[in-house]
Amino acid sequence: MIRIGILGDIGSGKSFVAKLFGYSVFNADNEVGKLYKKNKKIFIKLNQTLPKYITHFPIKKQEVTKAILANKNNLRKIIKIIHPEIRKKMNIFVKKNRKSRFIVLDIPLLLENKINRKKDILIFIESKKDEILKRLKKRKNFNHKIISRFRKIQLSLDYKKKKSNFIIKNNFTNKFVKKQIKYILKQLY
Repeated sequence: MIRIGILGDIGSGKSFVAKLFGYSVFNADNEVGKLYKKNKKIFIKLNQTLPKYITHFPIKKQEVTKAILANKNNLRKIIKIIHPEIRKKMNIFVKKNRKSRFIVLDIPLLLENKINRKKDILIFIESKKDEILKRLKKRKNFNHKIISRFRKIQLSLDYKKKKSNFIIKNNFTNKFVKKQIKYILKQLY
């Protein structure tokens, strides 16, 4: 099994590209959403750590957003609770798909949390800054401060780009991106 890790800026289209590979995708953001909605233990831990902000189960994203905006240390506290769970879920996903030719890891903090392995194929998604901003503004819960808080805990885009085996230029059209994916998969066979 070849593990493909998708790297890139917030809003660069990592999830969009990950799906176009046509293989099983582990999407960490979706898994976090499920934890907030369904995991009572996570709620209890977050409620004990941030009782002023995390008050109801299921956890609402607005509560998490308020906590992050109130104090930059709150993001680290949340990560400390959430990431071990996400790592467990990823390990289950990897085991479940161990017979697959490829799996795709769509994990925003893949390198930062040292989730990647040496043999992983890293692909950097490159998008124009103005296109990213335009797309981010369309998101329901768009908040510039939140995005900059998340960017501060991430490694630089230049570093991620250097670490990558391939770069996909994303103009957000299926045809253009699929052509690049096809080329990459050919190289990996």
